[in-house]
Amino acid sequence: MKHGWEIKKLGEMCQTGAGGTPLKSKKEYYEGGTIPWLLSGEVSQGEISSTTHFISKKGLDNSSAKIFPVNTVLVAMYGATAGQVGILRFEAATNQAVCGILPNQRFLPKFIFYYFLSKKDDLVSQAAGNAQPNISQLKIKNTDVPVPPLPEQKRIVAILEEAFEGIAKAKANAEKNLKNAHQLFESHLNSVFSQRGDGWVEKRLDEVCDIKHGFPFKSEFFVTEGKYVVLTPGNFYESGGYRDRFEKQKFYSGAIPSGYILDKGELLVVMTEQAAGLLGSSISVPESDKFLHNQRLGLITKKPEIPWCNDFFYHVFNTKYVRKEIHASASGVKVRHTSPTKIGYVVVSFPSSVAEQQRIVTTLDALRKETQRLESIYQKKIEAFDALKKSILQKAFSGKL
Repeated sequence: MKHGWEIKKLGEMCQTGAGGTPLKSKKEYYEGGTIPWLLSGEVSQGEISSTTHFISKKGLDNSSAKIFPVNTVLVAMYGATAGQVGILRFEAATNQAVCGILPNQRFLPKFIFYYFLSKKDDLVSQAAGNAQPNISQLKIKNTDVPVPPLPEQKRIVAILEEAFEGIAKAKANAEKNLKNAHQLFESHLNSVFSQRGDGWVEKRLDEVCDIKHGFPFKSEFFVTEGKYVVLTPGNFYESGGYRDRFEKQKFYSGAIPSGYILDKGELLVVMTEQAAGLLGSSISVPESDKFLHNQRLGLITKKPEIPWCNDFFYHVFNTKYVRKEIHASASGVKVRHTSPTKIGYVVVSFPSSVAEQQRIVTTLDALRKETQRLESIYQKKIEAFDALKKSILQKAFSGKL
């Protein structure tokens, strides 16, 4: 620690408080309300200057909610956003999942903001609760905080502001390049099918292939490790391709009916939209005698005498047009489902020559490999920028800036 700096518990230096939630059953606590009321999910904005939620004066008076002043530093305490930090730039109340650190003359608000930004991982790692972390107000008050003189705080904040502005610009550029790399492949894929040449034909899918439902494997036999993996929509990327779910992978220990152990290269399509964008996504099975075909997926097999390359039709299912048609065929409000029959009505285009299908696959695979290489480069850059921010914060609050 730098000479001349003190270390104090936050609670010795600053007042803190938590918010509250008026009874939801009392409409008069919310309807027509004009008092801004923040939820913990809004704390991750950094500088907080607005909210979409309001409570009434009655709601404020009849709950533990309180109005925090401008420049209060807010720390989310519960759930997925636990540890997120923001600075309040207008007077507002919060719910009970937010701790407010009130401004005083010993600290610059931005200094406290950046300090708790640097402590996020530590706070979350110490949080109670199994399903979701729970940071208590007491834990925040008991956090050791460096107390440099105010001129030193101003100097540190100025350095951090300048550094983080530069990092934000560089990260935004890398994210744009990452998006562009992904769109490059999608654009070429869709142009192949929109600018098709001679020798292409159009047919309904039920004219060229059969689609088979999988088996409803019983969840009581799901285990954390084993020989066989039950493929689910979660094993599909939104843009197509196999996704290893690692510790979330579903292994199966029960009896397996004949015909539901998949072979390498077999083609599957998602028929249940477990997450947005998955419906119609396809994969080519990456390995034989390991993966099981469940009822949420359709197994695609070609009809006799149809010119067919599995790898080509893998790409067919991942074109915008086919995905749009499959999505339109689905029903359901919360979770959308389609069926082999409905998918069969979708009209697809393909070359009548297997050799031409294979040539297109070779071109697409080469482009996909290159775009994946670029995506990997830009993703690593983004991760490096995040690591750099953490490193700068660590140096700032150990007196090394």
